[in-house]
Amino acid sequence: MGSHDLAVRWADALDGVVAPTLTRTQIEALLAGLCEQLLAALRGDGGLDCARVAAAALVAANYRDETAVSRTVSVICRDMVRAAVETPDPRRDGALPDPERVRERAIDVAAEFAAGFTAALRAAALSEQETTVAAALSAMREAQAQRQLSQARFSAIFAGASVGIGTIDVRTGQVVDVNAAMAEMFGAPAESITGMQVADVLGPINIGPAYAQFQQLLEGGIDRFRLETGYTHPSGYRTAIDLSMSAVRDERGQIRFLIGVAVDITERKALSDQLWHDAHHDNLTGLANRVLFFDRLAHATPSIGLCYLDLDGFKEINDAYGHTVGDRVLQAVAERLREVAEPGGLAARLGGDEFIVLIEKCRDDTGLQILSRRLLDALSDPIAIAGHTISVGASIGTALVDEPPAAIDDLMHTVDTAMYRNKSARSRPGLHTRRKR
Repeated sequence: MGSHDLAVRWADALDGVVAPTLTRTQIEALLAGLCEQLLAALRGDGGLDCARVAAAALVAANYRDETAVSRTVSVICRDMVRAAVETPDPRRDGALPDPERVRERAIDVAAEFAAGFTAALRAAALSEQETTVAAALSAMREAQAQRQLSQARFSAIFAGASVGIGTIDVRTGQVVDVNAAMAEMFGAPAESITGMQVADVLGPINIGPAYAQFQQLLEGGIDRFRLETGYTHPSGYRTAIDLSMSAVRDERGQIRFLIGVAVDITERKALSDQLWHDAHHDNLTGLANRVLFFDRLAHATPSIGLCYLDLDGFKEINDAYGHTVGDRVLQAVAERLREVAEPGGLAARLGGDEFIVLIEKCRDDTGLQILSRRLLDALSDPIAIAGHTISVGASIGTALVDEPPAAIDDLMHTVDTAMYRNKSARSRPGLHTRRKR
């Protein structure tokens, strides 16, 4: 399957998500170029940056719904993986890539795409917001110099803006006026907000983070500030708000009034949080994935305890009962490991039937041995699935790290070696614990 065929499948998957800014022919041409880069990344011939480039290209083409992420990830992990493993590589004497390695790369590519989509979506939204704010401020400055001509323009922007806009008297701290969007955001009629102290409008919980910056603004130390805060709507639900305050000065440089712009980012923040979660968690088991695990490992507080597990005979389970049952076995294993690791630890799925548990501030080898035995004991009871009773065995390797890992690859090799020695010897955990300093 070539890049053009993959582009057509990708375009079909995205069909109906939004009304894109490009024609179907233009979309397929764009996606075909992106497919070539993504295929190279899956084969190991290219870096992961292409996934972020692909995400930014989709956002630029107006694909801004989270559905575009899930459908693209599906194309990467299904269609592109199949194309990558079935296409001989002439640079390697026509040899086919290792399927398992391609699947592992697909997880990393998909995670980078989701992270890139979040970043591109936020950048686009902030750019549009900045344009709206700039237009409002520009109109207000013109209103000072050309009152009659610009007043109508500012009033139109003020009243019709989709973001909340309000003006504040710097002498009294009272709200002078708010537009309809601001009134709706705060769940009160505009006339009831007018005349209130801005601190009372926002509430003590929300004004707290902004108080010091308000003071600097009034004293002339800064001309503008921006922060993300929250607001509890009168109906009870909590919203996330992007709030910016700017000082409007007269021709002598004196502050005439403040203008506040508030944008309800509740849905955007929820989408961002969901995309972050999807990019850092395994979609089958819900455990942390490789991306999140290695990030936690790099920033963990020593001593760090690691327990690396590999299921014994999992291929035979898939062959005997099918991949659907195999997936449910992995989900059951993941839940048992999570129950042992939490709270305080992190259980992750590295890929296939490989899992790892990370514990920070692990005191000594004895504590690590106890943890490894608890993990194996958690897997000792058979798993009942679809009328079958399935026993799952596992081999485990452990490592205790006294300092932050400078070479994570070496550390992972240590636990991997310990695990395979245990698998070979069919021993209980703890016989091959390695200590890294």
